[in-house]
Amino acid sequence: MNLSDNARKVLEKRYFAKDEAGRLLEDADGMFRRVAQAVAQADAPYAAASELQAIEQEFYEMMSSLEFLPNSPTLMNAGRPLGQLSACFVLPVEDTMEGIFETLKNAALIHKSGGGTGFSFSRLRPKGAAVNSTGGVASGPVSFMKVFNAATEAVKQGGTRRGANMGILRVDHPDIMEFITAKKDNADITNFNISVGLTEEFMAAAAENRDYALVDPHCKAAVGKLNAREVLDVIVDMAWSNGEPGIIFLDRLNQENATPELGEFESTNPCGEQPLLPYESCNLGSINLSLMVKNAGNGPEVDFERMGAVVKKAVHFLDNVIDVNQYPLPEIEQTTKGTRKIGLGVMGWADLLCQLNIPYNSPEALALAKQVMGFIRAEARKTSMELAEQKGVFPHFEKSVYQQQGMRLRNATTTTIAPTGTLSIIAGVSSGIEPLFALSYIRNVMDNEELVETNPLFRQVALQNGFYTEELMRTIAAKGTIKGMAEIPEALQGVFVTAHDISPEWHVRMQAAFQKYTDNAVSKTVNLSSRATREDVKAVFDLAQATGCKGVTIYRDGSRDLQVLNIGKVNGKEPSARDSAPAQPSQAVFAPRPRPEVTTGFTEKVKIGCGTIFITVNYDQHGICEVFTNTGRAGGCPSQSEATARLVSIALRSGMDANAIIDQLKGIRCHSTIRQKDLKVLSCPDAIGKVIERVLKFQNGERADNNAVSPAVIEACPECGRAVEHEGGCVICRSCGFSKCS
Repeated sequence: MNLSDNARKVLEKRYFAKDEAGRLLEDADGMFRRVAQAVAQADAPYAAASELQAIEQEFYEMMSSLEFLPNSPTLMNAGRPLGQLSACFVLPVEDTMEGIFETLKNAALIHKSGGGTGFSFSRLRPKGAAVNSTGGVASGPVSFMKVFNAATEAVKQGGTRRGANMGILRVDHPDIMEFITAKKDNADITNFNISVGLTEEFMAAAAENRDYALVDPHCKAAVGKLNAREVLDVIVDMAWSNGEPGIIFLDRLNQENATPELGEFESTNPCGEQPLLPYESCNLGSINLSLMVKNAGNGPEVDFERMGAVVKKAVHFLDNVIDVNQYPLPEIEQTTKGTRKIGLGVMGWADLLCQLNIPYNSPEALALAKQVMGFIRAEARKTSMELAEQKGVFPHFEKSVYQQQGMRLRNATTTTIAPTGTLSIIAGVSSGIEPLFALSYIRNVMDNEELVETNPLFRQVALQNGFYTEELMRTIAAKGTIKGMAEIPEALQGVFVTAHDISPEWHVRMQAAFQKYTDNAVSKTVNLSSRATREDVKAVFDLAQATGCKGVTIYRDGSRDLQVLNIGKVNGKEPSARDSAPAQPSQAVFAPRPRPEVTTGFTEKVKIGCGTIFITVNYDQHGICEVFTNTGRAGGCPSQSEATARLVSIALRSGMDANAIIDQLKGIRCHSTIRQKDLKVLSCPDAIGKVIERVLKFQNGERADNNAVSPAVIEACPECGRAVEHEGGCVICRSCGFSKCS
């Protein structure tokens, strides 16, 4: 089994069965055996014992070879007491207090079981509307979304997996403007992704710069109007500054609803790729495209024969998951088994392109995307029809579009492109259909140890072409791209492109290419550079609509760190005389700016008089913004050093000159250092001051002394402090497996 050290670490932390003391009860082989055996049991009514063993072995080999992996809850829970195997669910939010809090209870049960939830708040009456039963007024969708957020936080604090939510509001809801700006402060509604449900009428009105009606969902009457273009501009502005909200095209989702008689799509799962009816769940899995390559006479090419065999086994596997699943609610079990939806997708797409020497941002790549996904959907439907012959069609088949088409399927849907952040770590490949995020990066660990990690395919090519050196890999890690590097052949520069080398147009066109042959939807992040404009974001939205995407999520590099620190030009406006007038000293009140979600920094291990202390100094684009300390096993005064670090952090984010802080800290002596030799610091505060000074020198381009650690990877994971990537409509850390969406 070809697992990387990082994959094993993630599996040990998040996937393997453990006893009550946290000791591992299985390894990777045992996990795959457990899952294969549990999922194969769905065939017991249809197969003899020997056939059942063969099916189990087939499932095991498919997973252990990393050709296919199911969604995380299946790997974690199959064959174990919890037994909840679905990734995500959609729950209805009814316009009654009883209905709202019944849904809240159900969501808590789902989060406890390890699933994520999607909600549409569009049925709730707007803020200020009359509530006849109490004589009061409604508080509106956003207020209840905050209640759901708080409940998720409580469950998250008490559990081992994070609850993830999607909140959606129709663009014609009267409270739409409050919803669009609900996450203007990153400290609000932290456990939700949010998306605006756009209609064709709204998009037409925006194109024509005219008003559209706002409709009270309770009385179904028009209660106001807004200019569509102005509303879209606010959506664009928020997405540019914060990455949210995303957008989904509700009418397009429902045009491709396989069971329209059962209801309309109102919401999706937390990453946007799986539109579901209320009480439906999604059961997902991904084929590893990086393994679907064979060497032919003319060079490498896609191995469609192998791919077809994996598709057949994967569809069989996912269909079985529906039957062996232990659902958190009876309504979910009934609805899920009624439509038997599965979502087979892919990962390792960028790796496949690199092996075929095809640039991600090329017409050839788009054509291959359609060919590959078209093949997968055709083979998936073929297998679903074979399963229907053996086990029967899905119960609501007569209410589906397939009855008129004469296509007898076991599953109402078969394909989805889901984010595969943690799964792709296990498989050691690129995530979903995303481009490569980085070719080389530096991973910092404690004790001044620094590791350079390079994409395996790029490393192999670099070695074959004779240009691999660790120094060059460090340069690539610092630069973030190989574009324009004379040491690297120009042809390879075109093939090994990263997310930020690729223009937004190609991101969208790739998403659209896969969407063309995907039953459900495609999860992808359009990564924009920090220099991208609001017009660039608007162009992404327009192109997503024009090319047939069902929704789109964007992330502009560094946007969530953005804080306005200085009085001056803001949004193109000159400061007024009042704004620019200096405040009187007696009236000046300073408050620290909010802590950025993502920072870059140094960590240094320092020997002090009573042991060791680890000091982390982080900065963003505005300068040094925080200090953390952590004492070793036999070290320091934890409370004193933490207090020092907190006060320093507040002072830095309040705009105080770092040099003034350094001057105050350096030179403070602790009695424990007086008689010890070879110490380079006088105390914990002295150590903190010196590390801050080294970081400041690094930022100013000065050479720091040899004790300083090199800069850490960009954008820190909240669990391990290492790099995170925005991909697949989600956020993933490839070091520890943290995912915002699970």
